[in-house]
Amino acid sequence: MARPAGPVRITPPPWLTAGLRPAPTPIPWAAAVRASVALSAPLAVGLATDHAAYGALVSMGALSGVIGDTADAYRMRVYNIAVPQLFGALGVTLGTLVFGEGWVAVAVLTLVALISGMISSIGAVASVSGLLLLLNAVVGAGLPMPDPWWKAPLLLTLGGVEVLALTLLGWPMRRAAPEREAVAATYRAVAELYEATGTGSYDEKRQAVTASLNQSYDLLLARRARQHGRAPAQVRILAQLNVLIPLVEAAPAAQLRAQLFGPLSPAIPAAVRELADSVEEGRTGAPVLDLPTPERPAEKAVDHALRHAAAVVHQADPDPYNVDDRLGRPAALRVRARRAVRAVLLSEASWRYGLRLALCIGIAQAFVSLIPVPRSYWVALTVTFVMKPDFGSVFSRAVLRAAGTAAGLVLAALVLSEVPRGWWDVPVMIVLAALIPASSAKGYVFQTAAITPVILLLSDVLNHQGFDLVMPRLYDSLIGCGIALVAGYLLWPESWHARIGDRLADAVADTAAYVARAFAGDTDQGGRLRARRKLYRDLSTVRSEFQRALTEPPPTGTRAAAWWPLVVAVERIVDATTAARIRVNHGAPAPDPAEVAAVERELRELADGLRGTDTLVEVRTELPGDENGVLAPLRQEVGAARAIAGPDLR
Repeated sequence: MARPAGPVRITPPPWLTAGLRPAPTPIPWAAAVRASVALSAPLAVGLATDHAAYGALVSMGALSGVIGDTADAYRMRVYNIAVPQLFGALGVTLGTLVFGEGWVAVAVLTLVALISGMISSIGAVASVSGLLLLLNAVVGAGLPMPDPWWKAPLLLTLGGVEVLALTLLGWPMRRAAPEREAVAATYRAVAELYEATGTGSYDEKRQAVTASLNQSYDLLLARRARQHGRAPAQVRILAQLNVLIPLVEAAPAAQLRAQLFGPLSPAIPAAVRELADSVEEGRTGAPVLDLPTPERPAEKAVDHALRHAAAVVHQADPDPYNVDDRLGRPAALRVRARRAVRAVLLSEASWRYGLRLALCIGIAQAFVSLIPVPRSYWVALTVTFVMKPDFGSVFSRAVLRAAGTAAGLVLAALVLSEVPRGWWDVPVMIVLAALIPASSAKGYVFQTAAITPVILLLSDVLNHQGFDLVMPRLYDSLIGCGIALVAGYLLWPESWHARIGDRLADAVADTAAYVARAFAGDTDQGGRLRARRKLYRDLSTVRSEFQRALTEPPPTGTRAAAWWPLVVAVERIVDATTAARIRVNHGAPAPDPAEVAAVERELRELADGLRGTDTLVEVRTELPGDENGVLAPLRQEVGAARAIAGPDLR
């Protein structure tokens, strides 16, 4: 007799609830203290001088600076805070000039949204700059600002300068400490990678090494001076990071060796950790290494790379002119700016996002112009936050924005209804401001919940509406989320092939070129290293795109899940190629050029197949060759990738 069915439990799908789980990250206490001071001090000064509205505007500028302070190195933090503040000042100026102008304001904000969306594709700083440009333009067009027109941008910029000053207080004492800590963290990530050789966690640790390398190089190279001799500390840190590359390259060979002969000696990761401590503490002198005698090619590669790294890490004065040639010097700032402008103007993705954002902002502003909505600027603000493409899926962000706003409004309602306005705003702001960095580290929904009461409290200082602000903000947020979902998501059904398939196909094609270059007898070691670093960085970007797609509803999310194993397979192909090259460098026989050409051909056919369809299609998987040669593991990985791209996943 069949058992009666129990009650059916209705649970939301994982792609919808993924953003509701807090990330396991530590609370940035220093940032929380800075946020408390930066946002509460202007309010206190404004109240003391009987200009509370001016203090609220300075606090709004400080809020933008707190949100934009995401870098580690001090010189990059100056850049990350100062440049977006200039765009924010321009935005509030444009908004103030069209305040109350009806359809003129709609046209101007739509144009600003187009520009904001297009420049967001340049990079992280440009993305924040575009965000503040549009946000402040919306605020200026929706809230009455003090006369004359230049006062509001000046006060907002003053708030950003305050955050910048608080940020730089530790510069005289720490200077290059963030860079040293980042490089030391990369060394420790490599130590964990070597500990994971031969185990199932190797791939995860390799991804962590790639992310750590990306972060360290971004810190050191983003605004590096061309005259290296003037910054010896930076030269030494960069040399210590560069010398880690051979050790990272040797890891795939060590992984293959560990799979065949057992784990590596624990002395190897211990030595790498000792180097990490030396980097962080700035030690010099003769290194002392107690390593096992290497026998196989992979062991020789690891031993050679580790000893060379130890020599450079403990070297007090590396060559300032050769330290970064292997990874390439960045072009001059004017050249990079010219390239960025050209790329934005000629990029289909840049225009597509700019038009999507402009359409949504235009609809939001037209909606509030035709239908009376109290304090209507919040509708366009919601659209702007939801439509940021580099912050995650538009669909999931719309849902999370609504949830976070609702949670933030509960806290705001308690504050606005129970706390009297005036000097009590200062201690309340101290607490609320500290929640922003702490919550931002946990996820978007938590950041939204923390920012919402802060903005409402500052708005109340400007408008004196009290508790009456709460419900209109909820309605405005729901309207903005609805506009973003319809005009920014449903009306733009970007195909899976166009959004991610081409990116993965490009990565596979680049992998094919890397395979050919690795065994072509090319003596340009630096060129091969740059190609490998670029390939791993591109694969990291592709992985992020897929992880973002997994948070979207079907069919995009289900297709991402089906294609995910292929992303992992391509990463393993790059590892296998590097391992084979390292083995050849340390005594293993070089592969037959015909065998290399066959692997390259298979990868290029796979790339062409990925570009030609939205579903995975079957292709040839036979790859004959020397079963005892260095390319045998690589051929197995290529065969596995071709098997993944089969009809069983359609």
